[in-house]
Amino acid sequence: MDKQDEAVIEGTGNVGRVLFLSLVAAIGGFLFGFDSGVINGTVDSLQLAFNSDAVGTGFNVASMLLGCAAGAFFAGTLADKFGRKPVMIATAIAFIISAWGSGIAGGSLQFVMARIVGGFAVGAASILAPAYISEIAPAKIRGSLATLQQLMIVIGLFVAFLSNYWLAGMSGGATELHWWGFQTWQWMFWMEIGPAAIFLLALFFIPESPRYLVAANREDEAKDVLTSLSDAVDAENKVADIKSTLRKDHRPSLRDIILEHTGKVHPLVWVGIGLAALQQFTGINVVFYYGATLWQAAGFTEADALLQNVITGSVNILFTFVAIALVDKVGRKPLLSIGALGQAVMLGILGLIFGTAGVDAAGNLMLEGNMGIYALISANAYVAFFAFSWGPVMWVMLGEMFPNQFRGAALAICGLVQWVSNFTITMTFPILLAGIGLGLSYGIYSFFGIVAFIFVKKYVLETKGKTLEDISREAAAEFEGL
Repeated sequence: MDKQDEAVIEGTGNVGRVLFLSLVAAIGGFLFGFDSGVINGTVDSLQLAFNSDAVGTGFNVASMLLGCAAGAFFAGTLADKFGRKPVMIATAIAFIISAWGSGIAGGSLQFVMARIVGGFAVGAASILAPAYISEIAPAKIRGSLATLQQLMIVIGLFVAFLSNYWLAGMSGGATELHWWGFQTWQWMFWMEIGPAAIFLLALFFIPESPRYLVAANREDEAKDVLTSLSDAVDAENKVADIKSTLRKDHRPSLRDIILEHTGKVHPLVWVGIGLAALQQFTGINVVFYYGATLWQAAGFTEADALLQNVITGSVNILFTFVAIALVDKVGRKPLLSIGALGQAVMLGILGLIFGTAGVDAAGNLMLEGNMGIYALISANAYVAFFAFSWGPVMWVMLGEMFPNQFRGAALAICGLVQWVSNFTITMTFPILLAGIGLGLSYGIYSFFGIVAFIFVKKYVLETKGKTLEDISREAAAEFEGL
């Protein structure tokens, strides 16, 4: 292969344009994070506003995740049929509708319906952004660019935490009246409308994924996009390389995840399912969704608990930058392994602190002496381990580990599993909190950290520095004959 062909294959040309397109796609990640985090400061307010019990409150919080599961599944298959860009545009519109509907809801049913619409958008964004970025990015920096998705997610979480803290501070509390006679918790949801509108407008300025265009037999358009992404004169080599990894008898579809010879699901899909589920079973969204409730249970005031969320969000952002710096140098597998062990240890410490804490007459936790500080340090260390490993790298892996022929279909399945796992953890945490307490609950999540470490060591293959076409061919060669 000569140097010109190599430049085309690697796509090492117009990095500035690739970065711009990646940032636009990653705005979906920002909305993913904001929509996930905004609920954090509104849990108690929703319980009062809708007069719901513990189970009802848990469902109000977790209802979005039902939409996420559906959004992730259908977005993957729809993106293979209609393209990445049209489905992302529909996603942006759904974010706007959900933000408005969540704030204006007068009861649990209306609220749940609005959150499910938002969940559909979050689920779609969770798989479309990493897939789109992976499909336009050069192999040498693909991991760093795909990590932008997670960076925008954690920035979205941080902005949601900061927004909630700011609004509650101005009004005196989430249940207090604020601008134009609406309660503060309503404004917490409406703050999302602005960035969702920006996302919608920005999407009209990005091209379709060249790999989708080749799969859709729109090769001339694919060449135009590839030419705009690279300084290489001849884009035909790249189109030919993409075509070599696609089947000639039909376009990509859900059935491609099934091996023809055995009728079984492709082994790579099972690895993706494992990564998607374990990211959630290590308990990260217990911290993000129930952070305010968690710290109040540990003895902090509402204002202090919301401030802890801001601190946690800052740690999350900082260590996501660590992931961006390391993912294309150290590799995906080492980061996942270190992160899994680190999360397990930190959760084990939290479980010990909360499990041995006393309670007051009202049954609330009492962290004596410096235990509250130790708990805060351990929780943020846990977030740090997640932020440079399983947070971004899981999405990087899902965006690049599957062959071109069934990337959308595999992402649909893995996205569905990821959000069903998220729903399970989010829905059961209030029940675990009331039944066995924080100590044993965190012990369960710590155990899954050990499981995640073993899983990565045994089943995950490194993808650092390889083109998507190389990954496709290696997968085909490794599992040929199965």
